[in-house]
Amino acid sequence: MDNNLIDELKDVTILCVEDEDGIREFIVNTLKYYFKEVYAAKNGLEAYEIYEEYKPKIVLTDIEMPKMDGIELVKKIRKNDLSTMVIMLTAYSNEEYLMNLINLNVDHFILKPLNSKKLNEALTKYIERNFSQQILLHEDLKLNLSKRELIYKDTEIIPLRKREQDFLYLLHKNKNSITTYEQIEIELWQDKFMTNHALKSFIKEIRHKIPINIIKNISQAGYILVNE
Repeated sequence: MDNNLIDELKDVTILCVEDEDGIREFIVNTLKYYFKEVYAAKNGLEAYEIYEEYKPKIVLTDIEMPKMDGIELVKKIRKNDLSTMVIMLTAYSNEEYLMNLINLNVDHFILKPLNSKKLNEALTKYIERNFSQQILLHEDLKLNLSKRELIYKDTEIIPLRKREQDFLYLLHKNKNSITTYEQIEIELWQDKFMTNHALKSFIKEIRHKIPINIIKNISQAGYILVNE
């Protein structure tokens, strides 16, 4: 895996859910090579509590576990969250069984036993989806996630801070709906409190950077991306 792409994962949080202590310890130790923050849980119930508190970007979960299995965990996550990447560990290769899991919006499957090669494939998929592509925000404006910059009319390069990139990417992911103030606080401010003044200043600064108006405020609700 390219070192630049590994650097991108350092800011990504991941939750590992596995009931077997030895396997969980192996996975967590491997993940710590890629990620700064790695959370661990031994069942779905414990995992959902961690998910609710920390909102990891990736959830890597086994299926058969006590208290709450992986399927129930994913169902609960997917009720209000389609953006978190879900990777499932499974001992089953039955096509019908896997199709049922796809209906849960599972992003990637790893057939047991897990090894470094299979894990790298899953993480590379996450990187390709989130960092290695240019996203079209407007016919004249592209967002380059791997370089953290905007490209205006294929000629002008506009550098972005991480929070600015995350905001534009969040608007793009929610392009068919409103990105709410609550979502912005959770995704961009994370464990910090977002004041109205801080948000307004942030929006003013990012609008000043962008040559065209693509951010529209929906009063008392949030923001949407316009002119795509």
